[in-house]
Amino acid sequence: MSPGAPSDSPRRDRPWLFRTYSGHSSARASNALYRSNLARGQTGLSVAFDLPTQTGYDSDHPLARGEVGKVGVPIGHIDDMQLLFEEIPLERMNTSMTINATAAWLLALYIATAERQGTDQSALRGTTQNDIVKEYLSRGTFVFPPEASMRLTSEIVSYTVDHVPNWNPINICSYHLQEAGATPVQEIAFAMANAISVLDFVKERAKVDDETLARIFGRISFFLNAGIRFVEEMCKCRAMTRLWEEIGRERYGIDDAKMLRLRYGVQVNSLGLTEAQPENNIVRIALEALGVTLSKRARARSLQLPAWNEALGLPRPWDQQLSLRTQQILAFETDLLEYPDLFDGSHVVEARTDELLEAARTELERVLDMGGAVAAVDNAYMKQKLVESHTARLRAIESGELTVVGVNSFEESVESPLTAEGSSSILKVDESAEREQIAALEAFRSRRNDDEVKRALRQLEDVVKDGGNIMPPSIDAAKAGVTTGEWSQLLRDIFGEYRAPTGVSAAPRAEASDDVQAVRERVDAVSGELGRRLKILVGKPGLDGHSNGAEQIAVKARDVGMEVVYDGIRLTPEEIVQSAQDEGVHVIGLSILSGSHGVLVTDVVDRLRKTGLGDLPVVVGGIIPDDDARALEEAGVRRVYTPKDFDLTKIMSEIVDVVSESNAA
Repeated sequence: MSPGAPSDSPRRDRPWLFRTYSGHSSARASNALYRSNLARGQTGLSVAFDLPTQTGYDSDHPLARGEVGKVGVPIGHIDDMQLLFEEIPLERMNTSMTINATAAWLLALYIATAERQGTDQSALRGTTQNDIVKEYLSRGTFVFPPEASMRLTSEIVSYTVDHVPNWNPINICSYHLQEAGATPVQEIAFAMANAISVLDFVKERAKVDDETLARIFGRISFFLNAGIRFVEEMCKCRAMTRLWEEIGRERYGIDDAKMLRLRYGVQVNSLGLTEAQPENNIVRIALEALGVTLSKRARARSLQLPAWNEALGLPRPWDQQLSLRTQQILAFETDLLEYPDLFDGSHVVEARTDELLEAARTELERVLDMGGAVAAVDNAYMKQKLVESHTARLRAIESGELTVVGVNSFEESVESPLTAEGSSSILKVDESAEREQIAALEAFRSRRNDDEVKRALRQLEDVVKDGGNIMPPSIDAAKAGVTTGEWSQLLRDIFGEYRAPTGVSAAPRAEASDDVQAVRERVDAVSGELGRRLKILVGKPGLDGHSNGAEQIAVKARDVGMEVVYDGIRLTPEEIVQSAQDEGVHVIGLSILSGSHGVLVTDVVDRLRKTGLGDLPVVVGGIIPDDDARALEEAGVRRVYTPKDFDLTKIMSEIVDVVSESNAA
């Protein structure tokens, strides 16, 4: 019974786990944040790692420059992990770790840290995301080729099912698919295709028996998205629940009802959060939470809500507290948890659920017929479908067909007191955090036993090359003092690295609105003045893998008649400048969402000047506070675009202006 409830209130269901996705600057700073959130009533941890950790680089690697501690906590070795969970007893904690390419390593560090605390790994509860397929499609923190990555994923699964039995070894993550534009049908179908690929790989590689396969099936969890169309989102969850049971029974012969349950957590939608009138996001977030809590039959087991100001930058502790309080009010003040499923027998809900289920089955079969999720990554089918869906969504917003309050309708507004403090309305990571992390890393290296490190790395190499499970030697390597970069580099040397298809096709869209046609004519005119087709380089410097914005800019530039150079994610400033020189482009468009724009964009501009290309105009897009935007413009950037600039046709027109002005100078 909740506090203050009448004595005759019905028995209440237990609420879902309350999580807040967080981590920044350093292990020490993140530990303080975690303990503060737990004291406020958070019931599970959700760890955000920085991009160097996610992509397997030590903080002093050249590619880590500007990225350390920006979007999460840097974890370079076991001492970092121990500090991250200081005074947090891991035997009593349920910890979710958003980690994929390096998931085996971070889980090894977590297990080694638990043992330092005196906790056996068999007692640990939590989740490694460990979903590499969606990294190729949306989030971009992949490292190794698909076959090698699936091997690593499967070895975590087969290891934990016996040694860490209460651990969810993989979190099939359709959340990021929706962030990349997936429709509800695509989110269901692609997630299920992904899960089937993992299960089939584990079954084949580990040669598991039926009883073990059933336990593995029962430990697979999902991480869903929930958008503003919360009735449809609820139906999506009900459809996924039915389809997952159907797959378990029909494809894998599982009949244990407990193992067949769809176990899922949720973060509600970040794609729909707006920079314009950001206070509206408070309402959006609360409504989106209803989509995954209203229906008992499809209720999330854990929920994390974004902060209202995430379209502006990193949230402050107060912003995260507001998201936590939203969950607590929903769970403890309302009567939501006192009733059976509110929608059983609803013809409307059942009809929409059936429609989604039937369409998802069809799309799933299409992916399976082409060889499954990994094949659909290699041939770019799923990536292209996501880019197309995201393009359709943005075009609907541009045309006004899709209403977004405060963005393309009801735009008149009084000044919000929530953003009156400007850049103080968000958390800004101190640039000294990177220097301090590098110094701490150097100190760790100097005090460890180098012979033990070399021995552990040799053992790891031998096991991997012999086809053994990566987890035991990784745990030993963690205890010996191996670093994140050393573990990853060894695997890079064995497996190689991978560049995923961009999903951006070369052919422009034939049909065009009047506005798009007008920009096409301007592109033709300026191209005539230039003597060749106007050419744009769309670049993603640094480790930020969220490529949705860059892809949409590339698609729109292509549609208005520009020649487009887009080579995907994870480029160094040197590579971008070299490509600009080799390709003879007329303008560079840089996209950065990780907060590292101050370092990386300035680096690109400086390198252009040093190579004699100082007149080549640069435009930038990303989550960039006003103060930072002014600093970039002072450094020579010609235009800065942020999430409030939703009209891509207008952006293209302004880029034509920039090229025209540069050519006339």
